[in-house]
Amino acid sequence: MSEYINIGKFVAAFGLTGELILKHALGKKITFKEGEILFIEDKKASYLPYFIQTSKAKNNEETAIQLEDFGTREKAQTLVKKGVWLPEEDFRKLVAKDSPIGLIGYKLIDDGKNIGVIDEVIEQPHQVLLQLTIDEKEVLVPLHDETLININHKKKEVHVVLPDGLLDVYLL
Repeated sequence: MSEYINIGKFVAAFGLTGELILKHALGKKITFKEGEILFIEDKKASYLPYFIQTSKAKNNEETAIQLEDFGTREKAQTLVKKGVWLPEEDFRKLVAKDSPIGLIGYKLIDDGKNIGVIDEVIEQPHQVLLQLTIDEKEVLVPLHDETLININHKKKEVHVVLPDGLLDVYLL
């Protein structure tokens, strides 16, 4: 089974015909094609497929989606606040190159040393946090102008200079 990546969540039911508003972090206007599949996490790490009937991009962060067999507002309401996931292959085709969420799966390189693979990207108002797992411990690394050197999309690497002692806080 391929790896799934969380792209956002359904934030509202819209209209009377069961349309849903998907708030996503893909970084550009997204319109899905009829028959494409979104996955909703039913239980921890268990995803159910839902087929798209129609969709229309509202802006860079929201898309209105009509799912097959969701013809009423009441039925659509059952999916509100649920996370939406895509297989990694589909995610890579849709994500904007400059979107922070696109860094998921990239290697984090600090001063030439491979620190680990980025598991999640947490966007906050003034900075982005990269979540990695090192020695079975969750590590959060801030990504901003002072720490970022460059991003190599071909090699899937994020080069940074981390503050002294940052990783020690997590790994001691």
